[in-house]
Amino acid sequence: MSKYTAVKARAEFAEITNRAAYGKERIIVTRKGKDIIAIVPIEDIELLEALEDRMDIEEARKALKEKETVPWEIVKKERKR
Repeated sequence: MSKYTAVKARAEFAEITNRAAYGKERIIVTRKGKDIIAIVPIEDIELLEALEDRMDIEEARKALKEKETVPWEIVKKERKR
């Protein structure tokens, strides 16, 4: 993974975005020596979102398996308080 300071990344933004988009390179941008952001190919984000969706689905399935449910009318009354 390449690292660029924020100043250098700003100056070379077009090149960096092309390297991520077409070269599938992951690039870290730093400020004062600390990593602050990453510029990554869109495929990386799509994969992360798919993984998050899968985790959400698994959590929802677990919740549905639990026997304890609360009727909607009770939830509405409690929210009005």
